[in-house]
Amino acid sequence: MDIQAEFGFRCKQLRARSGMSQEILAFRAGLDRTYISSVERGERNVSLVSMEKIASAFHVSLGYMFSIERFSDTPAYQRQDFIIPLSERFKYHVDFENRILSFQISGLLNGEHAEYMSKTWFKLIALFGDEDVSVFFDYRGMKASDGDPAVFLPEVAEKAGLFQKKLTSNINRMVTLCNSEYMMQQLNHVSAMSNILDKSLNIFGHNNQMIENAYDLLGINDNKLIKIVV
Repeated sequence: MDIQAEFGFRCKQLRARSGMSQEILAFRAGLDRTYISSVERGERNVSLVSMEKIASAFHVSLGYMFSIERFSDTPAYQRQDFIIPLSERFKYHVDFENRILSFQISGLLNGEHAEYMSKTWFKLIALFGDEDVSVFFDYRGMKASDGDPAVFLPEVAEKAGLFQKKLTSNINRMVTLCNSEYMMQQLNHVSAMSNILDKSLNIFGHNNQMIENAYDLLGINDNKLIKIVV
Protein backbone atom coordinates (compact mmCIF):
# COMPACT_ATOMS: atom_id res chain seq x y z
CA MET A 1 0.00 0.00 0.00
CA ASP A 2 1.25 3.48 -0.90
CA ILE A 3 0.73 5.24 2.45
CA GLN A 4 1.43 8.64 0.91
CA ALA A 5 -1.28 8.23 -1.73
CA GLU A 6 -3.67 6.57 0.74
CA PHE A 7 -3.37 9.41 3.25
CA GLY A 8 -3.86 11.97 0.49
CA PHE A 9 -7.03 10.34 -0.82
CA ARG A 10 -8.29 10.01 2.75
CA CYS A 11 -7.87 13.76 3.23
CA LYS A 12 -9.79 14.40 0.03
CA GLN A 13 -12.66 12.13 1.15
CA LEU A 14 -13.02 13.68 4.60
CA ARG A 15 -12.74 17.20 3.26
CA ALA A 16 -15.41 16.47 0.63
CA ARG A 17 -17.87 15.02 3.16
CA SER A 18 -17.45 17.92 5.59
CA GLY A 19 -18.02 20.62 2.98
CA MET A 20 -14.55 22.11 3.34
CA SER A 21 -12.52 23.66 0.55
CA GLN A 22 -8.77 23.17 0.43
CA GLU A 23 -8.41 26.76 1.63
CA ILE A 24 -10.56 26.15 4.72
CA LEU A 25 -8.80 22.88 5.57
CA ALA A 26 -5.41 24.57 5.18
CA PHE A 27 -6.47 27.42 7.47
CA ARG A 28 -7.78 25.06 10.13
CA ALA A 29 -4.67 22.91 9.96
CA GLY A 30 -2.29 25.88 9.93
CA LEU A 31 -0.83 24.78 6.60
CA ASP A 32 -0.62 26.25 3.10
CA ARG A 33 -3.33 25.46 0.54
CA THR A 34 -0.73 24.31 -1.99
CA TYR A 35 0.58 21.92 0.66
CA ILE A 36 -2.90 20.43 1.16
CA SER A 37 -3.32 20.14 -2.61
CA SER A 38 -0.08 18.21 -2.98
CA VAL A 39 -1.00 15.97 -0.03
CA GLU A 40 -4.32 15.06 -1.65
CA ARG A 41 -2.58 14.24 -4.92
CA GLY A 42 -0.22 11.90 -3.06
CA GLU A 43 2.79 13.96 -4.05
CA ARG A 44 3.86 15.07 -0.58
CA ASN A 45 5.82 13.06 1.96
CA VAL A 46 3.73 14.20 4.94
CA SER A 47 5.44 14.53 8.31
CA LEU A 48 3.83 13.11 11.43
CA VAL A 49 3.36 16.64 12.76
CA SER A 50 1.47 17.68 9.61
CA MET A 51 -0.65 14.51 9.74
CA GLU A 52 -1.66 15.38 13.29
CA LYS A 53 -2.52 18.94 12.26
CA ILE A 54 -4.72 17.70 9.43
CA ALA A 55 -6.45 15.12 11.64
CA SER A 56 -7.08 17.83 14.24
CA ALA A 57 -8.60 20.08 11.55
CA PHE A 58 -11.08 17.29 10.78
CA HIS A 59 -11.71 16.78 14.53
CA VAL A 60 -10.67 13.14 14.33
CA SER A 61 -7.83 11.10 15.80
CA LEU A 62 -4.71 10.40 13.78
CA GLY A 63 -5.55 6.71 13.96
CA TYR A 64 -8.92 7.35 12.30
CA MET A 65 -7.12 8.78 9.27
CA PHE A 66 -6.03 5.19 8.56
CA SER A 67 -9.28 3.42 9.49
CA ILE A 68 -11.22 1.23 7.06
CA GLU A 69 -14.22 3.59 6.91
CA ARG A 70 -14.47 5.06 3.43
CA PHE A 71 -16.60 7.69 1.70
CA SER A 72 -17.17 9.12 -1.73
CA ASP A 73 -14.78 11.94 -2.59
CA THR A 74 -17.64 13.79 -4.29
CA PRO A 75 -18.12 17.13 -2.47
CA ALA A 76 -21.19 17.31 -0.24
CA TYR A 77 -23.08 20.52 0.54
CA GLN A 78 -23.88 21.32 -3.06
CA ARG A 79 -27.03 23.06 -4.30
CA GLN A 80 -28.80 19.77 -5.01
CA ASP A 81 -28.37 18.74 -1.37
CA PHE A 82 -30.85 21.44 -0.28
CA ILE A 83 -33.69 20.99 -2.76
CA ILE A 84 -35.95 19.46 -0.10
CA PRO A 85 -36.84 22.12 2.51
CA LEU A 86 -35.80 21.65 6.14
CA SER A 87 -39.46 21.54 7.21
CA GLU A 88 -39.74 18.16 5.46
CA ARG A 89 -36.47 16.82 6.89
CA PHE A 90 -36.61 17.95 10.54
CA LYS A 91 -38.86 16.03 12.95
CA TYR A 92 -39.20 16.11 16.72
CA HIS A 93 -41.19 14.51 19.50
CA VAL A 94 -41.79 15.64 23.08
CA ASP A 95 -42.08 12.87 25.69
CA PHE A 96 -43.32 14.60 28.85
CA GLU A 97 -43.59 11.38 30.84
CA ASN A 98 -39.90 10.48 30.45
CA ARG A 99 -38.74 14.11 29.97
CA ILE A 100 -37.09 13.35 26.62
CA LEU A 101 -36.87 15.52 23.52
CA SER A 102 -36.21 13.52 20.34
CA PHE A 103 -34.96 15.04 17.10
CA GLN A 104 -34.46 13.43 13.71
CA ILE A 105 -32.73 14.94 10.70
CA SER A 106 -32.42 13.70 7.13
CA GLY A 107 -30.27 15.44 4.55
CA LEU A 108 -27.74 18.17 5.28
CA LEU A 109 -27.75 21.33 7.38
CA ASN A 110 -26.35 24.78 6.68
CA GLY A 111 -25.84 27.64 9.11
CA GLU A 112 -29.37 28.99 8.65
CA HIS A 113 -30.84 25.56 9.39
CA ALA A 114 -28.73 25.29 12.55
CA GLU A 115 -30.05 28.63 13.80
CA TYR A 116 -33.66 27.54 13.20
CA MET A 117 -33.13 24.22 14.97
CA SER A 118 -31.45 25.88 17.96
CA LYS A 119 -34.43 28.23 18.42
CA THR A 120 -36.81 25.27 18.16
CA TRP A 121 -34.84 23.29 20.76
CA PHE A 122 -34.87 26.18 23.24
CA LYS A 123 -38.63 26.63 22.83
CA LEU A 124 -39.26 22.93 23.44
CA ILE A 125 -36.94 22.72 26.43
CA ALA A 126 -38.76 25.71 27.95
CA LEU A 127 -41.89 23.51 28.10
CA PHE A 128 -40.24 21.55 30.91
CA GLY A 129 -39.53 24.60 33.08
CA ASP A 130 -36.70 23.96 35.54
CA GLU A 131 -36.81 20.16 35.15
CA ASP A 132 -33.84 18.34 33.68
CA VAL A 133 -34.38 17.01 30.15
CA SER A 134 -32.70 14.26 28.16
CA VAL A 135 -32.13 14.83 24.45
CA PHE A 136 -32.14 12.11 21.80
CA PHE A 137 -30.70 13.03 18.39
CA ASP A 138 -30.87 10.87 15.26
CA TYR A 139 -28.42 11.98 12.58
CA ARG A 140 -28.19 8.65 10.73
CA GLY A 141 -30.07 10.16 7.79
CA MET A 142 -27.58 12.98 7.25
CA LYS A 143 -26.62 12.04 3.71
CA ALA A 144 -25.90 14.09 0.61
CA SER A 145 -27.89 13.72 -2.60
CA ASP A 146 -25.42 11.02 -3.75
CA GLY A 147 -26.60 8.81 -0.86
CA ASP A 148 -23.28 8.86 1.00
CA PRO A 149 -23.00 10.12 4.60
CA ALA A 150 -21.69 13.59 5.34
CA VAL A 151 -20.73 15.25 8.61
CA PHE A 152 -21.45 18.76 9.84
CA LEU A 153 -20.00 21.83 8.20
CA PRO A 154 -17.29 23.32 10.45
CA GLU A 155 -19.41 26.39 11.20
CA VAL A 156 -22.45 24.24 12.02
CA ALA A 157 -20.38 22.07 14.38
CA GLU A 158 -19.20 25.24 16.12
CA LYS A 159 -22.80 26.47 16.47
CA ALA A 160 -23.70 23.09 17.96
CA GLY A 161 -20.94 23.53 20.52
CA LEU A 162 -22.23 26.95 21.56
CA PHE A 163 -25.78 25.59 21.70
CA GLN A 164 -24.73 22.72 23.97
CA LYS A 165 -22.89 25.07 26.33
CA LYS A 166 -26.11 27.05 26.85
CA LEU A 167 -28.04 23.85 27.60
CA THR A 168 -25.59 22.34 30.09
CA SER A 169 -27.57 23.26 33.20
CA ASN A 170 -30.84 21.82 31.84
CA ILE A 171 -29.55 18.62 30.29
CA ASN A 172 -29.57 15.30 32.11
CA ARG A 173 -28.33 13.15 29.22
CA MET A 174 -27.65 13.71 25.53
CA VAL A 175 -27.56 10.66 23.22
CA THR A 176 -26.82 10.92 19.51
CA LEU A 177 -27.05 8.29 16.76
CA CYS A 178 -24.33 8.99 14.19
CA ASN A 179 -24.13 8.11 10.49
CA SER A 180 -20.42 7.24 10.60
CA GLU A 181 -17.40 6.94 12.84
CA TYR A 182 -16.29 10.24 11.33
CA MET A 183 -19.41 11.97 12.66
CA MET A 184 -19.01 10.27 16.02
CA GLN A 185 -15.48 11.63 16.38
CA GLN A 186 -16.57 15.08 15.19
CA LEU A 187 -19.36 15.19 17.78
CA ASN A 188 -17.07 13.86 20.51
CA HIS A 189 -14.91 16.90 19.81
CA VAL A 190 -17.94 19.19 20.02
CA SER A 191 -18.95 17.61 23.34
CA ALA A 192 -15.44 18.08 24.71
CA MET A 193 -15.38 21.74 23.66
CA SER A 194 -18.81 22.21 25.30
CA ASN A 195 -17.64 20.56 28.53
CA ILE A 196 -20.49 18.04 28.46
CA LEU A 197 -18.59 14.80 27.81
CA ASP A 198 -19.94 13.45 31.09
CA LYS A 199 -23.52 13.95 29.85
CA SER A 200 -23.10 13.19 26.15
CA LEU A 201 -22.77 9.88 24.31
CA ASN A 202 -22.37 9.74 20.54
CA ILE A 203 -22.99 6.27 19.10
CA PHE A 204 -22.18 4.60 15.79
CA GLY A 205 -22.74 0.99 14.77
CA HIS A 206 -25.50 -1.30 13.53
CA ASN A 207 -28.81 0.62 13.40
CA ASN A 208 -30.87 -1.47 15.80
CA GLN A 209 -27.96 -1.98 18.19
CA MET A 210 -27.41 1.78 18.31
CA ILE A 211 -31.06 2.38 19.14
CA GLU A 212 -31.13 -0.35 21.79
CA ASN A 213 -28.04 1.20 23.43
CA ALA A 214 -29.68 4.62 23.30
CA TYR A 215 -32.89 3.28 24.88
CA ASP A 216 -30.86 1.74 27.72
CA LEU A 217 -29.00 4.99 28.33
CA LEU A 218 -32.25 6.97 28.35
CA GLY A 219 -34.10 4.42 30.47
CA ILE A 220 -36.88 3.80 27.94
CA ASN A 221 -38.29 0.84 26.02
CA ASP A 222 -39.61 2.70 22.99
CA ASN A 223 -39.67 6.07 21.27
CA LYS A 224 -42.42 7.50 19.07
CA LEU A 225 -39.94 9.02 16.62
CA ILE A 226 -36.82 6.84 16.65
CA LYS A 227 -37.78 3.18 16.48
CA ILE A 228 -36.11 -0.20 16.23
CA VAL A 229 -36.79 -1.77 12.83
CA VAL A 230 -38.05 -5.34 13.15
